[in-house]
Formats: sequence, C-alpha cells, structure tokens
Amino acid sequence: MIVIVAGVSGSGKTTVGALLADRLGWQFADADDFHPAANVTKMRAGIPLTDADRGPWLRAIAAWMDERIAHGEDAVVGCSALKRSYRDLLLNGRPAARMIFLAPDREVLARRLAARHGHFFPEQLLGTQLDALEPPGPDERVLTVVPADDPAATVTSIITLIWPGQDGDHEAEA
Repeated sequence: MIVIVAGVSGSGKTTVGALLADRLGWQFADADDFHPAANVTKMRAGIPLTDADRGPWLRAIAAWMDERIAHGEDAVVGCSALKRSYRDLLLNGRPAARMIFLAPDREVLARRLAARHGHFFPEQLLGTQLDALEPPGPDERVLTVVPADDPAATVTSIITLIWPGQDGDHEAEA
C-alpha cells in the first residue's frame, strides 16, 4: 500500500507522513525532494508554480510510487496534491494507493509557516496555494482529516480510518 498524505504547505503532511511511516515501519518520501531545482528556485523567490511546473514533479512522484508497488513495498509520501487532476494522476490506476488530505484552517497554516525556518516555501505563497486548492470531492478516493494539535493523534486517526477497528494500533507485518 502507498499512503499519500496530502495538503497545502503547513498542513503537517511531512510531519504526519513521517510519523505514520515510522509507526508502520514503512518507507517515507517527502514530495518536496522530487522538485526539480528550477521549481525550488521559483518558490524561494516567491513565485508560485504553474501546472506546467508541477507536471514533471508529479510524474516523478508517480514513478516513485510505481517502483514501490512493483517491488511490493509499502510506503508513505507527503505531497500537496492541490488539484483534482494532480490527485487523479497519483491515484488512478493504482488501487494500492490511498490518499489522506489534511485540512487545517487558514490560521493554523499561517502560524505553522511563520514558525518554520529554513524551508524553501515562503509564507507569502500560502495564499497562492489556497487559491489553487481544489478541495477533494465526495466522488474522489480521498479521506479528509482535520489534523489534531498533536501529530501523533492525527496519525492514530489516519490508521483508524484506513484500518477500521484497529484503534490506531496497526503495525506493518514483517
């Protein structure tokens, strides 16, 4: 299984995704690491990415997912997946993939981004991500979660959603 932890910048996808992967004993990848250098340069300069900028990045993430699936490896990836077309690209044709969309309110996002240092995504780009965001619809294979203040509690909620009846105690099988 591949679990995609999605959401806008500051939603907690990297923190929650890494904790989820650790709890399950699975590999974690941060989609930020798949951005070409030109994308990182644009974001550092405060320039929002376009769909054309995101295309190669999304295809690289999808290729990484396909490699994990082909090798029978479970993994978690944190990825913004702002638009339905992006989510479709990552989910369609991959029944082993599940997506959790983290949806904190704008004030939480702004507070988190203001406290984050050393990341290439500047706080002033949050508005552009929220403008580009197409919230997941009820017909998508996406579960929306409002994150708890404690990332570990969010992970427990995600595990309970994916594996009902496990009470957040699911562990990867060896």
